[in-house]
Amino acid sequence: MISVNEFKNGLTITVDGELWRVVEFQHVKPGKGSAFVRSKLKNLRTGAVQEKTFRAGEKVEQAQIDRRKMQYLYADGNNYVFMDTETYEQLELPGEELTEELKFLKENMVVSVIMYGAETLGIELPNTVDLVVKETEPGIKGDTASGGSKPATMETGLVVQVPFFVNEGDVLTINTVDGSYISRAN
Repeated sequence: MISVNEFKNGLTITVDGELWRVVEFQHVKPGKGSAFVRSKLKNLRTGAVQEKTFRAGEKVEQAQIDRRKMQYLYADGNNYVFMDTETYEQLELPGEELTEELKFLKENMVVSVIMYGAETLGIELPNTVDLVVKETEPGIKGDTASGGSKPATMETGLVVQVPFFVNEGDVLTINTVDGSYISRAN
């Protein structure tokens, strides 16, 4: 059991038999009445986000989540095959569970697969990923690095706003949290 006063972003808890990840939280001490913790929780099974308020000092159960490093191998129809980098055990995940992550996923990429006991809850991508520009309008001479942006389609199908100097075939570093352009990859 853990007190709600110890909440931090990314913490996984069990409330009413459901698994939740703390997305954000705020300790509130009103001038009148008792303190409380206002939180935004994401259901790890359904993906639904819910706001919930707890009394200060209230206890909730902390869920034991296991993160296993796995390498993405290939797509088999609508299933995606991952291999444990230590035991070489393979795991198939349905595409419905990976809708957002598929925009950044490429073969041989190492990700963290989130497990709760024997149940697979999804994958966690690295903070950044390097992707090749598959299609974009050509840059025009005289365009500046800070003078606007254009859409570019990456090798995974993700569309990103990039500076005018980016061309097809360039390798770019993309933020996996919000899908934004960071820089050209070295």
